[in-house]
Amino acid sequence: MNQFDFIAIEGVIGAGKTSLARMLSERHNARLVLEQFEENPFLPRFYEDRERYAFQTQLAFLASRFQQQEKLRSRDLFQEMVISDYLFDKDRIFARLNLSGDEMALYDSIYGIMNSIAAKADMVVFIQSSVDRLMQNIRERGRPYEKEMSRPYIEELNNAYNHFFHHYAR
Repeated sequence: MNQFDFIAIEGVIGAGKTSLARMLSERHNARLVLEQFEENPFLPRFYEDRERYAFQTQLAFLASRFQQQEKLRSRDLFQEMVISDYLFDKDRIFARLNLSGDEMALYDSIYGIMNSIAAKADMVVFIQSSVDRLMQNIRERGRPYEKEMSRPYIEELNNAYNHFFHHYAR
């Protein structure tokens, strides 16, 4: 059994989470779990109108992440090492930035139930990056719905991630 059976890689959009997770999973012959952002039907619309599509986008991500985590939680303890390009707990970073009022209250109650039973990472790697570098990486990878991603939004996310991980305790 490995010292770390479940490693989660985290960072702001464009930090290089997936690249690092892929590299580590290959190096350690580990199972790779990637965030399924492309399956979220609301994500492109969210980037066009954050206020209108925030709740739907957030719940779709929460459900998708929970389904993946549920599969990890029920795996055999002596099975392979797992490396993921996200931490389930980070879902609240986006929720706090994009939801308010009744939507945030409903989200919190659902998140609380799911988080209490989701798989927990043995180690979390947080990739920090400058906003300039994040913006460059986002542009270079060329996802159509990220084209118009604003610098203020990335700055806000970067600050929220830094705050979250400064206070993070498993």
